[in-house]
Amino acid sequence: MNVMKRRNIFLQFFRDIWSVFSIEVHRIFRDSGVVLIFFFGGITYVLLFGMVYRTEMVQNLPVAVVDESRSEASRRYAHMVDATREVNVAYVCNTMQEAKTLMAERKINGIFYFPRDYGERIAANETAHIGLFCDMSTFLYYRSVLTASSTVMLEEMKQIELLRYAMAGITGEMAEVLVSPISFEKVDLFGLGGFASFLVPALIILVMHQTLFFGICMLGGRAREDKIERYLMPTRLRKRSIYRVVLGRALAYMVAYLPVMAIDVLLMPWLFGLPALGNIGALACFLLPFFLSTIFFSMMVSVLIIEREMGMLQMAVFSLVLLFLSGFSWPTDNFPPLWRIAGYAIPSTAGIQGFLRINSMGADLEQVSLQYSILWLLAGVYFVGACLSLRYINNGRYCALWHKICNALCKVTSQNN
Repeated sequence: MNVMKRRNIFLQFFRDIWSVFSIEVHRIFRDSGVVLIFFFGGITYVLLFGMVYRTEMVQNLPVAVVDESRSEASRRYAHMVDATREVNVAYVCNTMQEAKTLMAERKINGIFYFPRDYGERIAANETAHIGLFCDMSTFLYYRSVLTASSTVMLEEMKQIELLRYAMAGITGEMAEVLVSPISFEKVDLFGLGGFASFLVPALIILVMHQTLFFGICMLGGRAREDKIERYLMPTRLRKRSIYRVVLGRALAYMVAYLPVMAIDVLLMPWLFGLPALGNIGALACFLLPFFLSTIFFSMMVSVLIIEREMGMLQMAVFSLVLLFLSGFSWPTDNFPPLWRIAGYAIPSTAGIQGFLRINSMGADLEQVSLQYSILWLLAGVYFVGACLSLRYINNGRYCALWHKICNALCKVTSQNN
């Protein structure tokens, strides 16, 4: 008898989850806005950034040379700069004013200035100076100009040292050893060293996090706008465990988003030649708690969304903050303790850190055990939070203060628009 009772309980458990799953999948694909965010937004954002930064760096950037020295050393330096892949000497100007005019007309993005005493100082074994001016409207311009200048400067310094040793009677291999006692070679271990390899892998996780969050919040806001209280807690399941509703909806979101995840994680790196050193099994195991924690976090917040557009407002405001909190562009050790703790409360932080190490550096689960454990902890905490928030809303005890804040934000946003 006990065996039959347990069997019926298990069967009813799966029937309830399947019922909620079916209803939620139907709601997802009936809502054109959610479909647009999940499928179009989740893929298009990553595709757009990958296409914009597909060359990894700006090449053949037009620059001008102002050579007041008119010496052999300055001409050699300018010729070597022109030979780099980063910049192209498009203009040779007589005065700085001509170069500034070209910069103002957006015909060039950098200026190399050689003062009158440049050649004389090189010949006299004194320190010579070169003026470098760059268009800072984008960091990539600055990076290309500085990279070209640094590369040529190192080579020029080496040649000057060799010439000085030759004048002292030291030539050949001995001079090479004195100039470069330790030989080195630049090797990019985990990518091409460009902006796409640096930025796009982090954006893949952030885009998936934000589109999932916004889509789920849209569904919650739509239900509140239409006053579909049964959506918040179906009448048939109100006397049963509320976690069945949470699990059924979470399964629906995960299944619906699975194709987007596969395209973003597997296809996009291959399409744009980004680092993809991770094991597929390790990636799948790591992404499971990331998606669960993101979904449960979104469900917990969605019951408080009173309008569909509120999710978009939060997505727009916090996306850049979440990107920097992940620590991919600035070490988390330099964060204030409060911001570091707050960052790990959001699934995207540990998700970005772990994904970069697995996919871009070839790490395994053991090497990302901290981020992996944090995501499972967040999944458990936010699962409980989603259940409690759903029960709270279902019992009719709405948070009046939260509603006032949301209404005030909506009014401010509408007035600004």
